[in-house]
Amino acid sequence: MISKLHNSDPKIYKFIEQEKKRQQEGLELIPSENYVSSAVLEAMGSILTNKYSEGFPNHRYYGGNPNIDLIELECINRAKKLFHVEHVNVQPYSGSPANFAVYNALLEPGDPITGMNLLDGGHLTHGWKVSATAKFFKSYPYHVKPNGRVDFDELWNIAKEYKPKLIWCGATAYARTIEFEKFSEIADSVNAYLIADISHISGLIVGGVHPSPVPFAHVITTTTHKTLRGPRGAMIMVTKKGIKKDPEIAQKIDKAIFPGLQGGPHNHTTAAIAVALGEAAKPAFKTYAKQIVLNAKTMAAEFTKLGITLVSGGTDNHLMLLDLSKEGSLGAQLEYAMDVAHMTANKNTIPGDLASPYYPSGLRLGTPALTTRGMKEPQMKQIARWIVDIINHIKPYRLPEDKTKRLEFMKTFKKKMDKDVFLKSVAREVMNLTSQYGTNT
Repeated sequence: MISKLHNSDPKIYKFIEQEKKRQQEGLELIPSENYVSSAVLEAMGSILTNKYSEGFPNHRYYGGNPNIDLIELECINRAKKLFHVEHVNVQPYSGSPANFAVYNALLEPGDPITGMNLLDGGHLTHGWKVSATAKFFKSYPYHVKPNGRVDFDELWNIAKEYKPKLIWCGATAYARTIEFEKFSEIADSVNAYLIADISHISGLIVGGVHPSPVPFAHVITTTTHKTLRGPRGAMIMVTKKGIKKDPEIAQKIDKAIFPGLQGGPHNHTTAAIAVALGEAAKPAFKTYAKQIVLNAKTMAAEFTKLGITLVSGGTDNHLMLLDLSKEGSLGAQLEYAMDVAHMTANKNTIPGDLASPYYPSGLRLGTPALTTRGMKEPQMKQIARWIVDIINHIKPYRLPEDKTKRLEFMKTFKKKMDKDVFLKSVAREVMNLTSQYGTNT
């Protein structure tokens, strides 16, 4: 049966089909990516996208929203029950707007803040210098120690010297357990808000394989499309501790989203988030979360066995960061070579990286999408071996010391890799593996 999209816009239909083929034939190893269920896709593609719904349930600026109210309230209630929180806003368009809304709600321009340094595994919106969060607030980032773990001594010193009004915990490239209680002790010592950004680990928390920040944080932000396995959206949650610190904090959060930053919510996304939360509440999700971590630990152990250095020496969660500094700054080359071999990952800086973020010394890998497809420990070992084979294959292609020559070097490198016989052979093995696993839950 030919789809309506095929008839009305064959070019876009073709591009979507190409992307579907890429996702089915390849291995998605980016830790912030996942495959949603058919039910989530159905909600995302529903007629709810037609409706404008500025405001909140039972308080809209447009008529015709009784069904939208029911959907949003159901989504909120599912999130409150799943995460054990007092208040939830499900309207943020994505993670960065959600985080900026927290600033908007709780701070004044120029207030001091602290979050994990981007190059150490933090997020842009936690105060990195090129982000608006550093433009409007005074950012004093903390770092990780040489062992790849948070330097709490440094954070204590930052707290004592600069008295931040807001402290972020959570990261995008941190392979260890987030120690929420330690962050809480520091935040409480200076009467700061503690905001836990659990975007990467929300599914692991729901699945019981990572501690929850709820007893320690005042506010929690999360995207919904990573380990939670939902659509590309976000939520802001307020805890009992947050309400105790500021009884009006929930209202401040809501006002910061609308009318503070956004207009009408994306109702189709809200419905899809509700579906994903419903899926995450089922017993099978706990089994899934446990397998994500088991797969990551298995893959990390195989890398170590094969002589690859990992930042912090391993992983406690869903991701790992390869330290390729000994092999040269291979992050960009490895990312591209893996693409040719039908494996998708992302180049990444490592703590203290002397290389450019465009040509970094690391590669970030994760197991959520692989686990969604049903892959387990044997497949993780095989994938690690493929990646190490590729690393060894491209070692001769070291970046030029002269930075002005790197762009041309990468152009030449990519042309060679596109025709590389070895990478093509790995791609065939990858496709043989992926043909045995679907992409929808």
